[in-house]
Amino acid sequence: MDSAATVRRRLEAVWRIESAQIVAALTRTTGDLGMAEDAAQDAVSAALRQWPAEGVPRAPGAWLMAVARRRAVDAWRRDERLQQKYRLLARESPDPASPWGAPESAALWEPVEDDVLRLVFVACHPVLSREARVALTLRVVAGLTTEEIARLFLVPVATVQQRIVRAKHTLAEARVPFEIPEREDWGPRLGAVLGVVYLMFTEGYAATAGDRWIRRELTEEALRLGRILSGLVPHEAEVHALSALMELQASHFAARTGRDGQPVLLADQDRTRWDRARIRRGLQSLDRADRAAARRGRSRGPYALLAAIAAVHAQADSVETTDWPRIVLLYEALGRLAPSPVVELNRAVAVSQATGPETALRVVDRLRGEKALRGTHLLPAVRAELLARCGRPAEAREEFLAAAGLARNEREREALRDCAEDLAVRPEGT
Repeated sequence: MDSAATVRRRLEAVWRIESAQIVAALTRTTGDLGMAEDAAQDAVSAALRQWPAEGVPRAPGAWLMAVARRRAVDAWRRDERLQQKYRLLARESPDPASPWGAPESAALWEPVEDDVLRLVFVACHPVLSREARVALTLRVVAGLTTEEIARLFLVPVATVQQRIVRAKHTLAEARVPFEIPEREDWGPRLGAVLGVVYLMFTEGYAATAGDRWIRRELTEEALRLGRILSGLVPHEAEVHALSALMELQASHFAARTGRDGQPVLLADQDRTRWDRARIRRGLQSLDRADRAAARRGRSRGPYALLAAIAAVHAQADSVETTDWPRIVLLYEALGRLAPSPVVELNRAVAVSQATGPETALRVVDRLRGEKALRGTHLLPAVRAELLARCGRPAEAREEFLAAAGLARNEREREALRDCAEDLAVRPEGT
């Protein structure tokens, strides 16, 4: 029999992949997001108790779904309400006396592909504030912990927890239906939906914490949702632009980690390993985005500008042949449209390649007082690289160590420490 630690690791892997579909399917059936998530968590607790003793079932996702459905039935029974839904759900549930055989039935759980997208739209309902929409969706759809969400937005964990709890209560009190609204009502939600999908992808592309640099299950789910949205609203330029951005960035995956799982930075990547099919799809989606914007007389939006930057990288044979002046111009346009310290930090990196590290270092030093960058490893990591290129290895080493101390991803922390060690014996001026 597997050890408790082995079972926990397997359960965590299953939950990362299946959680969004499980919660979405339960929400569709119960009509209550809070109840759905509680039932799913109860199923996880049951798995932690039973699997070490009885073994991991052959279809663990289906097992979790079966147990979660029974937990929802129990909740309805205790509250003595919604009897009609209770009878419907009870008919769909497996025999409670046989939790191990039933999950193997193909009819037990066949998740509807759009259930997750419906869940995103529910969580992004206009009755919630934008901050609450994003926090709730990242929690229940992306499966991020409150700690991970807090790090993404640089706010206290307690703030995130309060936002999520209040959001669930608000949705329940407003009796928000589990459905995608009519297209004419998409306006108030679409921007938040796109933002959430990209944040899912971003967390998968470079995980903020844990022992993995890339979380492929998150990026693939974000890509899938992006493709569905592109089909549902083909005239929305930013929807195509987001798909383009994600495809272009995902094309690097095979080259972004070494055999040991360590991050491989852009300058060191083997570009022959980049996925050319993804690059083609990304460029095609960017073209569709530009044509959709032109038809409405609009200029490029934030996702289109980011996709255009990714396209410049994708079409270059090396860092040296990259059109860095164009990337600088694109970041400047993005900074005017959606200003943020992170955009300016990225612009500084492009400036360092276009005009030299000294100019970029002055840009970065102006950002040292930015509250949004305080407590993150991003600024000291960029500053360390620039100092090293300026021939100031001792200062660079200190910045790399400072960045490593702030990084929460184990792989990234190790890479930053390795950079510091490489500089330990380098003389000044080299």
